Amino acid sequence: MKMLKTILKQFFDKPATTTFPYTPLENFEGTRGHLVFDPSKCTSCMMCMKRCPSQAITVQRAEKIWTLDRFRCVMCGNCVDVCKFDVLSMEREYAKSATPTERGVETYEITYVKPERPKKETAE
Repeated sequence: MKMLKTILKQFFDKPATTTFPYTPLENFEGTRGHLVFDPSKCTSCMMCMKRCPSQAITVQRAEKIWTLDRFRCVMCGNCVDVCKFDVLSMEREYAKSATPTERGVETYEITYVKPERPKKETAE
């Protein structure tokens, strides 16, 4: 009889689990969805590459190429914390449409242009 009582209770109550495919999940504060890179701000300092524990980021300074291997990235956020130029950020949303890349590797060309220093005026 105990089992029948439990079955009837579960039959008339709401389900204990979520209906994920039909109802999208809500991202809570602090969710690590995906890494976003802005190539126009990157100065090729290579700090993100040095701090990445899974070696998912590679920077080729001479060729001005920044590469992220999404399958190796563990979304720890170390690269975001160490970046002084706000090049990297963590979005709360998951990437909805993956771009067709080779084995999850995304390659960006760094488009940052170093600003010229103002010329010193000489007193004549």
